[in-house]
Amino acid sequence: MQHQKAFSESKRTRFEVLTRAGAETAPHPTDQHVGRQIAIIRVQSDVSQAQLARSIGISFQQLQKYENARNRVSASMLYEIGRSLDVPVRRFFEGLPGNETSREASPLPVDERIDFIASAEGRRLIEGLMHLPPRVRGRMAAVIAALGEELAEPDSYRDTKATEPMPANRKSI
Repeated sequence: MQHQKAFSESKRTRFEVLTRAGAETAPHPTDQHVGRQIAIIRVQSDVSQAQLARSIGISFQQLQKYENARNRVSASMLYEIGRSLDVPVRRFFEGLPGNETSREASPLPVDERIDFIASAEGRRLIEGLMHLPPRVRGRMAAVIAALGEELAEPDSYRDTKATEPMPANRKSI
């Protein structure tokens, strides 16, 4: 009997160990991976959260919770998401440690944009932009792109521009 008890304890999953350790609020790493994959595939397919949510019959807030692993995705919902994005369900598990297959699977691209879009800051920015009229939204995108280009310039170029004298007809701020 004691051997059987020791054997069953050694077969505990990482999730069970975390739960017993008091970390039951932490999402399971598999749920996090699947949520990230949903977001990556959705963005690569050029589908918004609202569009995907509508196509599978849930709110976009629920989809956000799936993507951020706040809620687990059921098998039937994962099937519907895969169907809507035109990918097989196994695609959401690719790259998951311990889920290697015999054939060579290409590693998934790591895209910082996905992490930003999934962050609270990214969602606030996108939500704010969506409240703007399309013309203003386009101008804001141009301003943001210009700022990004300006910051990407080599420091020496920026330093020389900053030391150039200002034209007489312009006031400094």
